[in-house]
Amino acid sequence: MKRRLNRRTKVVLYTCLIALVVAGAFIAGAAIPDSAVAADFTSTRQPPSWSHPFGTDALGRDLLARTLKGLSISLTVGTVASLISAVVAVLVGIAAAVGSPRVDAAVNWCIDLVMGVPHTVLIILISFALGRGLWGLLVGIAATHWTSLARLIRGEVMQLRSQQYIAVSRKLGKSSGWILTHHLLPHLVPQFIVGLILMFPHAILHEASISFLGYGLPPEQPAIGIILSESMQYLSTGMWWPAVFPGAVLVGIVLLVDRLGENLRMILDPYSAQE
Repeated sequence: MKRRLNRRTKVVLYTCLIALVVAGAFIAGAAIPDSAVAADFTSTRQPPSWSHPFGTDALGRDLLARTLKGLSISLTVGTVASLISAVVAVLVGIAAAVGSPRVDAAVNWCIDLVMGVPHTVLIILISFALGRGLWGLLVGIAATHWTSLARLIRGEVMQLRSQQYIAVSRKLGKSSGWILTHHLLPHLVPQFIVGLILMFPHAILHEASISFLGYGLPPEQPAIGIILSESMQYLSTGMWWPAVFPGAVLVGIVLLVDRLGENLRMILDPYSAQE
């Protein structure tokens, strides 16, 4: 019989594969010169071939080079925005759990407010208010993806505060800062890591969707969303490759990271850790 891979093996495999893909995308994005994605009107609208594996667009630009450069931009935006959101979620969740009832009520009100507005609409509003571009997109994504993790961190901290060893530490005269750094934060590391990983694909998809709608990165940047947006006007003419190949690369990255996060979450769950 074929032996089934356990979750720990899957996590290792997914981690290695994602590390290779991400490192390759960053190296390729940095190594590809701007001249490689410049317009070449002698090679316009060429289908996939050995010289242009992803084909060329209406301006003769190589789509493989543009996709790799755009993927490096998307990964940068996703990484930075997810990291900021995860850190904000931990800080806000701890503040809500250990603060006064008013602080807890204010944090919950902010979480309900952010979650009550569709992420895409809120990111567009924030990005537009900050002048669009990379900075506005980063702030918009980071400001909208912390809510679910913050609520999870709040519940975890409130549960930890009722544990007996926390009460013993207080009886021994330990300060709140000591309890936070030695008892609470170590228990929150798994939730932080899983939340960060699961936020990452959402951040990438939102970056691509906002750029696709024209409210994110400027059109001159070779982002995946920009490439997909440009491809829409040529689909009816039979040019399918500008939409299929960049879109497939983006979906593949998102699915890989999502599977890693789900398997890691199952490992950290005591009810399914031994599967």
